[in-house]
Amino acid sequence: MEKKRVICVVGTRPEAIKMAPVVMALADDASFDVRILATGQHAAMLDQVLDFFGLSADRNLSIMKERQSLDHITSSVLTGAGQYFDDTQPAAVLVHGDTSTTFAAGLAAFYRGIPVGHVEAGLRSGNMRLPFPEEMNRVLVDKIITWGFAPTKLAADNLIKDGIPESAVSITGNTVIDALFYTISKRTVPECSELSALPENARFLLVTAHRRESWGKPLEGICEALTEILNAHPDIWMVIPMHKNPAVREIIRKHLQGHARVILCDPLDYPDFIWAMNASEFILSDSGGVQEEASAIKKPVLILRDVTERPEAVEHGSGILVGVNKEKILSAALRLLGSPEAIEAVRKKCEEQPFGDGTASVRIVKTLKESLLGR
Repeated sequence: MEKKRVICVVGTRPEAIKMAPVVMALADDASFDVRILATGQHAAMLDQVLDFFGLSADRNLSIMKERQSLDHITSSVLTGAGQYFDDTQPAAVLVHGDTSTTFAAGLAAFYRGIPVGHVEAGLRSGNMRLPFPEEMNRVLVDKIITWGFAPTKLAADNLIKDGIPESAVSITGNTVIDALFYTISKRTVPECSELSALPENARFLLVTAHRRESWGKPLEGICEALTEILNAHPDIWMVIPMHKNPAVREIIRKHLQGHARVILCDPLDYPDFIWAMNASEFILSDSGGVQEEASAIKKPVLILRDVTERPEAVEHGSGILVGVNKEKILSAALRLLGSPEAIEAVRKKCEEQPFGDGTASVRIVKTLKESLLGR
């Protein structure tokens, strides 16, 4: 029997992390010919992740350029992905999450009548501009999907409310948990040279902030809060992997470069980032994936956003929504640093995991097989 060709599209590091387990599961099934289309919305960070999972892109559109606009990303992916789909004639296209790559590649497939599967479908913040443009991307791509692979029941309910037929919606868990468990089994010590500056057994916080809505004044407030945390706790270090975007780096460096207990570094490779999550006291982040990963390893995360499309992380996981208000960030961080009981209370919330058990990719492949092959 001829194999069904499935193209998995990735453009950013988080997409590669969360799609890699799906690619591996498809590759393990003789029914499928799986291919990876990389758009290069992120360049080196994307390649780094694929290398770790033993994968490589079959084609890379290499669209990334300095200070790239959303217009550039969307139009370049739409055109490039469309050409690749014309060349390869896939039976299905899988996109992930909420990036501009996701929306544009899904639209290119839709224009050609190719069935689209959305991995991590149904997430909603309820505010079309928070996060921006991610909320718009996921809402629009969900309008054109054939399969909605929802990570949670709430996400599935959101899809059904939006008019997606129940028969098209599957609750799978989140593939980021698949990737997390795989990585923990592979990497036990960090390889990044900057992390060697941490004293042995040092207490440290892991910090990431990169979203567009945080650029400018909100990021200034975050950095001011970080400085006051350091001043209040002379034993605490911080590890801050900086996003490549100059709009992010300039502000972080202005406030924190040269501080004796702050390690500013390039984005950690994925295995080292997971190590840092595990080893940290807690995490401060505006990342969506980190909210899920932190819940899975029962690590508190202060969510540096006003709203989250992952309310399960707050209700049933380790997430604490603090926004970008300096005083709110500072108060929550000092409370956790001053009270082991507060950290333990957060950990107890994570007993029943809302984001899956690490087998989401298997469920996705099963659904595709039933749909495309009738078995």
